[in-house]
Amino acid sequence: MGSEARARKLADRIKVIVAQTLEFKIKDPRLGFITITDVRLTADLRDASVFYTVYGSDEDRAATADALASSKGLLRTEVGKGTGVKFTPTLEFVLDAIPENAAHVEDLLRAAAEDDARVHQQAEKATYAGEPNPYRESDD
Repeated sequence: MGSEARARKLADRIKVIVAQTLEFKIKDPRLGFITITDVRLTADLRDASVFYTVYGSDEDRAATADALASSKGLLRTEVGKGTGVKFTPTLEFVLDAIPENAAHVEDLLRAAAEDDARVHQQAEKATYAGEPNPYRESDD
């Protein structure tokens, strides 16, 4: 078992190697505008999940996923050369849901701001249900 610090360093190195290899060595026309967002390793450093995002439509995402699947062997070879570890981790590519989650959060924040504005408008026009000062005061 590797330590957490070693796993973190290895994950960062794998992220850089995969990104550089995709940029300079992979010439697949199906590969879209891709960004490697994160790499996570298992505790035994045998498997790596590579998270990525693709700018474009669903067809671009599907084509990029196919290109990554077909170039997985070359990418693993480059990771092995670049890291120098005894056992090169297997690579699994996972489409990252960060953009969709961010858009959803922005929609929720926009709806909350609209609701707040509506409540403030109603509060400006509001009047007391009873007298302005509902507390009893002595006649002194």
